[in-house]
Amino acid sequence: MLDQIIKNRRSIFPNQFSGKAVSKEEIKILLEAANWAPTHRKTQPWRFKVFREDSLSVLAEFIEKAYTTTTPEHQFSAFKLKKTLEKVTTSAAVIVICMQRDPKESVPEWEEVAATAMAVQNLWLMTGELGLGGYWSSPGYRTAMHTELKLNTGEECLGFFYLGAYKEEPLAGERDAIEDKTVWF
Repeated sequence: MLDQIIKNRRSIFPNQFSGKAVSKEEIKILLEAANWAPTHRKTQPWRFKVFREDSLSVLAEFIEKAYTTTTPEHQFSAFKLKKTLEKVTTSAAVIVICMQRDPKESVPEWEEVAATAMAVQNLWLMTGELGLGGYWSSPGYRTAMHTELKLNTGEECLGFFYLGAYKEEPLAGERDAIEDKTVWF
């Protein structure tokens, strides 16, 4: 059963969302699942900032400002910006994924990033269980949103989890054989 939940986890993109609302209660279920991720020394570094309903337009403004101010003129794409903003506005919610560094630095930073990633994996698995879809995106401009996202000292934005109900069943996933990735001693 758990193996099927893991194998059926998919990235579902905003253009695959149905437009159906996702309730605050459903999002709380996802966040509660995330909260049970493994964490070395119990630093629990994951932090989430949820944008839904009217606040999605606020996030879109933050993203537009960050993209515009961090993208060199020769790389700027009005089309890419438009598509990025559409991802926000077509999502039922966007969960900003953050990592709060332990002020004591009791564990290496990579362990706290890994713990946060495990929290997101728990959230993602529960997303599938609830019949919802989503995906994690980590655009470069995310680091320019510190003030807008009201990040604390030592807190870092690792990306955005776009969330929504989906229209169609996702395609089956594929993986190379584990034997090709394993060395036994």
